[in-house]
Amino acid sequence: MKIAINTRLLLKNKLEGIGWFTFENLKRIVKSHPEHQFYFIFDRPFDDEFIFADNITPIKVGLPTRHPILWMLWFEFSIPFILWRIKPDIFLSPDGHISLFSRTPQIAVIHDINFHHRPKDLPWMSRIYYRFFFPKFALKAKHIVTVSQFSKNDLINSYHIHPSKISVVYNGAQELYKELTEEQQNGTKARYAMGCNYFLFVGAQHPRKNIDGLLRAFDIFKTNWQTEHKLIIVGEKQFLTSHIEETYKNMTFKKEVLFTGRLSSEDIALVMGSAASLVYVPFFEGFGIPIVEAFYSGIPVIASEVTALPEIAGDAALYVDPSSPEDIAQAMNKISSDDLLRKQLIKKGKQKRPNYQWDKSAKELWDIIETTVLKRV
Repeated sequence: MKIAINTRLLLKNKLEGIGWFTFENLKRIVKSHPEHQFYFIFDRPFDDEFIFADNITPIKVGLPTRHPILWMLWFEFSIPFILWRIKPDIFLSPDGHISLFSRTPQIAVIHDINFHHRPKDLPWMSRIYYRFFFPKFALKAKHIVTVSQFSKNDLINSYHIHPSKISVVYNGAQELYKELTEEQQNGTKARYAMGCNYFLFVGAQHPRKNIDGLLRAFDIFKTNWQTEHKLIIVGEKQFLTSHIEETYKNMTFKKEVLFTGRLSSEDIALVMGSAASLVYVPFFEGFGIPIVEAFYSGIPVIASEVTALPEIAGDAALYVDPSSPEDIAQAMNKISSDDLLRKQLIKKGKQKRPNYQWDKSAKELWDIIETTVLKRV
């Protein structure tokens, strides 16, 4: 088979949720299937670390897709042209964008449709693009992959897609995420938190991630319960963050909040494995990879009670209303003061680990690719 893949999100030292899904699955698939030829299509110069095996042909096409207009040009002009030249059996797009003009059968991985429910979280041009094109992508795709049953149901209900057209493939966690020794934890606390215990958030500073509510909750927690705990926020600023900056400026305990910006995968694994708890309280999430990383790191999880998070965490998280900073603060207090609860959540998190493995995900994704191609024959 000839398999063309949109690999525009394989960016050196800049992998995030969809990028990790792409990286971890493709690395396994191409190595497990040397009998097939894979065409990795990039939108900018690529790094050799993403060329995992000899059966990959990397192709750089068009301009970097940094803007909705360039997204449209790349997928509706550059991609149809290169697919016409390659003549692949299938085109896989791990970020959900496909080509409406191409006649090549296409698989779209649509991780979630948060923009359908929370359009104001996006800049206006991105909002228009996503809300116009993604329903069309979902209808055009030969098959859709998503990352939770929640997202599958959302696609069915919002875009009226038949359930048989959608498959669920869960995310996993990198091997870097594991339980740390006390010495490693103490060293990490000294490096990042002045030697203190800390709560942790990992993710982009995006409006739907609810950083604003997390900061308010931490201020309430520190006001009501005098503890040494810090709050570490790992991740880059994105857009529409002025309300986060305003909330931070008005905090009583803002000196106890530490913004690290982007960290390497190795450093995130250390920060995760040394935290008192992950606090992951977004308003909308299609999966929530940091929760799985926390399970592998052996730390407890505080999570939103909405969207996909209860499906992913099951009984291994302490749930909160993301719209209530008071509720989040109460959960922080429970985690910091109740050692039995911490141990119970950690134990339950360990039991969840087998559900979230990249080897399992890659096999399931490959089976979908094969099945979709065979349906053409």
